[in-house]
Amino acid sequence: MKAFIVEKTDTKEYICGVKEVEIPTIEANEVLIQAKYSSLNFKDALSSIGNPGVTRVFPHITGIDVAGVVVESNSNEFKKGDEVLVTGYDFGMNTNGGHSEFVKAPAAWVVKNPNNITAKEIMTYGTAGLTAALSVNELLNNGITPSSGEILVTGATGGVGSMSVAILCKLGFEVVAVSGKAEQAEFLKSLGAKEVILREVFDIENPKPMVSERYAGVIDTVGGNILAQALKAIKYDGVATCCGLTASFDLHTNVFPFILRGVRLIGIDSVECKKSKKIAAWEKIATEFKIDLLESITTEITLEGIAQAYEKLLSGKAVGRYLVKIGE
Repeated sequence: MKAFIVEKTDTKEYICGVKEVEIPTIEANEVLIQAKYSSLNFKDALSSIGNPGVTRVFPHITGIDVAGVVVESNSNEFKKGDEVLVTGYDFGMNTNGGHSEFVKAPAAWVVKNPNNITAKEIMTYGTAGLTAALSVNELLNNGITPSSGEILVTGATGGVGSMSVAILCKLGFEVVAVSGKAEQAEFLKSLGAKEVILREVFDIENPKPMVSERYAGVIDTVGGNILAQALKAIKYDGVATCCGLTASFDLHTNVFPFILRGVRLIGIDSVECKKSKKIAAWEKIATEFKIDLLESITTEITLEGIAQAYEKLLSGKAVGRYLVKIGE
């Protein structure tokens, strides 16, 4: 089978590309999936350059998500012909991932595709869409509604950010987007954002512990000072979710938004969260969160296009989602 392989050389350099490898053999409680589609995520790009926080086992097949059809099963939960997807856990990190024609995975990691959504649509959302759905769900579950006020989305041109903007706008929220890409302002407005604030304007060290209340909620995908500044502007009883660290893993803030305005900061993890929670999020993606703008957010590539796409992801030049077509 063909797979996108990252290899570590004797000189401790990392090289990657498409190679022919053996189809994996499954063991007890595992399934073999014929892949149809996968996607690209920032974590995949980090794996391709040997980031030890993501991958320590080489040679390695990247891809932290995949959708396809079960062709062999050693699990009572799945049978041949089931349409399934895999995201999270150790998939594509220190186990081989979804950028190959056939993929094996523990049954505990596998989810049956919801009705009313195709494998292509599922991987257009991918891990980024799942993370966005989990983030939006937390706002809704904590009482944030369109009447509550504006929602700020940071890192808005990235995979999670663009999906969050699109889902929120479909649900009727007014969205303010923060992005470092001035040339993508119209793209964000086409998704429904009512305002775009450039990162260089928003990412300023403000010594005040709080600023005027503006946002009912925040979906933050970048961390660092941008999240710190966003927390200062959240309305009373507002909610912020945090799922990324592309700006920084540090958070230098103060307690005033939390103890004077009752602000809640909620972490979002799409990797190890309960399978039941993932299934519920995918069901929402297939129904009330399903957006009509998938093609405008997505660039479709093949396995051979992954290396070039990783360069864009790592250099901060990527916009929207990369969908990887693998099977027919």
